[in-house]
Amino acid sequence: MSGAPIGVFDSGVGGRTVARAIGDRLPARPLLHLGETANAPYGPQPGAEVRPPAPAVLDQPVAAGVKLLVIAGNSAGAACLRDARERYDVPVVEVIVPTTCRAVAATRSGRVGVVGTVATNASRAYEDAFSAASGTELVSVACPAFGAFVVEGITSGRELLGLTEAYRAPLQEADVDTVILGCTRYPLLTGVTGLVPGEGVTLVRSAEETSEATDRVLARDGRFRDPDLPPPAHRLPAPGAPAASRTRRLRQTRPIRQTRRSRSIRQTCQVRQVVAR
Repeated sequence: MSGAPIGVFDSGVGGRTVARAIGDRLPARPLLHLGETANAPYGPQPGAEVRPPAPAVLDQPVAAGVKLLVIAGNSAGAACLRDARERYDVPVVEVIVPTTCRAVAATRSGRVGVVGTVATNASRAYEDAFSAASGTELVSVACPAFGAFVVEGITSGRELLGLTEAYRAPLQEADVDTVILGCTRYPLLTGVTGLVPGEGVTLVRSAEETSEATDRVLARDGRFRDPDLPPPAHRLPAPGAPAASRTRRLRQTRPIRQTRRSRSIRQTCQVRQVVAR
């Protein structure tokens, strides 16, 4: 048993939605959240540009003695998850596989949509995760402007509503019955995220599924907190400031769509959270 914190990493405010969900599920666990805002947001950047700054920042919570590390961003996880698991001795949890498993369990038709960043969609990380689920069809729509609105602190309004209509059109055309919010910033768009999937469509958020995966890994490895310790103290430092060139609103209203049908011969979803020790 120990009082070591859970480390939560992302390129800014999106990771706080995951940190909050972990705090709600595991209120006795201290959290150390680190937002790498100097190079944020990761979403519009190629994975090759995300990788160099991310390990240097990930070293900080590990050096501080966290018992588990959560990469709380889709773009960050797609770019540097493998490096993190090879680099550190603590378990590493990410957001994509737990979210995929929930979507596979929720879908009735096998048609699932993902609304995410350009970087996440280009990495094809969700396509790889869904390949373990037989008979699923994945429709990915890149929503670059959503993240920029969050950075600017705009969470509702007419312009956002117009973008939402444009972004969900490919999902409606594909007749999906489940939609994944494939960016941890998107739940902060409180005025529109509920409208993205459309009526009768299940919405899956990364934060809740990642908090559940974190709980499972801690229990599996026996990484319990000493009950005699005082109440946890959370640390939420955020070094740097977002680069102005990257917080500029992207006024791209035409969604970028990718479709892939899983050809896996497996009959059930057997996606597992693989954790390095």
